Amino acid sequence: MKALVYHGPGKRSWEDKPKPQIQAPTDAIVRITKTTICGTDLHILKGDVPSVKAGRILGHEGVGVVEEVGSAVSSFKARDRVLISCITSCGKCEACKKGMYSHCESGGWILGNTIDGTQAEYVRIPYADNSLYGVPKTVDEDALVMLSDILPTGFECGVLNGQVKPGDKVAIVGAGPVGLAALLTAQFYSPAELILIDLDENRLAVAKTFGATASHGKPVSLKLEKLWAHNITLTTRLVDTVTTPMLLKTVVAGKLPPKKLITHQFRLDELMKAYDTFGNAAKEKALKVLLTAG
Repeated sequence: MKALVYHGPGKRSWEDKPKPQIQAPTDAIVRITKTTICGTDLHILKGDVPSVKAGRILGHEGVGVVEEVGSAVSSFKARDRVLISCITSCGKCEACKKGMYSHCESGGWILGNTIDGTQAEYVRIPYADNSLYGVPKTVDEDALVMLSDILPTGFECGVLNGQVKPGDKVAIVGAGPVGLAALLTAQFYSPAELILIDLDENRLAVAKTFGATASHGKPVSLKLEKLWAHNITLTTRLVDTVTTPMLLKTVVAGKLPPKKLITHQFRLDELMKAYDTFGNAAKEKALKVLLTAG
């Protein structure tokens, strides 16, 4: 099969790799139909993620068709259409039982990180029953790809962690795909104001069309010496994707328009060109790039 392979900082290639095989009874092999590139992939290519070793197939987002399942997989069968979660979860460890799938003892963010990922014609998905989601045949796959990572990330790490409530004034720093996903999902809670902060005028203009009430284009610094006395809470987290089923329902119902985040489309075998476009997002006016298998 063909795949996008990382060969160290600044080095990537579209090359032949062996088709993945079932390695454990809980595995599934998925034929990729749609995938995309994440900002994290750009960080990997810069050498910022040491856990990713040379030779790794990148990518942790996608939609596809089940090709084969291990003997312990009960929720999926060959030819099922599935959404691939960016987070792999066993569903049984202590962290998973708390809903903290990102901290799964044998999973978490491993696709395109410590195991081969989705920017390929086929991918092996460990713990398939907990790491894949069945999708209706009538749903637009283009929109579904946005549910692998950016929508649950924007919603869980931004909106839920930020405890957005009706009438709130919300500021989102960064109008990239995740920031815009936070903008879209914050509207579930009817905040009074949604302020987007970015240096890219094009992204600010896009944010306005997505529901931002103001745009801000100046650098922002957090002055902790002043914030400490104003009941400011700073939180961080990894996405757990526990909200993916709910977000999937909202997309199916037409209540959430994630397809609007897609600005460029390529064939899967144009991944190298797609990286060039996504890597020059400001110049190319790129948000999410979509890659479709031919």
